[in-house]
Amino acid sequence: MDVILFLVFAFIAVASAISLVVQTHPISSALSLIGVMAALAVLYLLLGAEFMAAAQLIVYAGAIMVLFVFVIMLLNAGAERKQPGRSQMVKFLGIPLFAGFLAVICYLIQGLLPASKPVQFGAFTGGRAAEIGRSLFTYYLLPFEVTSILILVAIIGAVVLARKEI
Repeated sequence: MDVILFLVFAFIAVASAISLVVQTHPISSALSLIGVMAALAVLYLLLGAEFMAAAQLIVYAGAIMVLFVFVIMLLNAGAERKQPGRSQMVKFLGIPLFAGFLAVICYLIQGLLPASKPVQFGAFTGGRAAEIGRSLFTYYLLPFEVTSILILVAIIGAVVLARKEI
């Protein structure tokens, strides 16, 4: 049953990610990103990381996506327009070249990385809130603070770009 649920939500995550890239309107892309994040939260639940699943939903699918939507609204971004002079070579060679690139990446990953034991659903026990908080505010304090500063700079940049000159 776990494998079936994993495959269903992995398919939902991949389909939402493809929709994220294909959409021309930024709000539709943001909604597709919420679909990806919700599917990832379910995958975390299947792996036994309940805290990570809750954080994925609350922080990313909730707060960060609200921030993205506010930035999109501030920038007043409309739907993307297709350019008429698109190269024919891109249409015909894009998908085969992408498939070849994926094949090379898969070959390199299988050849360079050692074989690992299969994943057992629910076997992970290190995802409690106390352990994550302790490691986040001791070992990973600098990356945590740098990330918060980068988010603040991005918000300020969006406000500056959206400001209308008087």
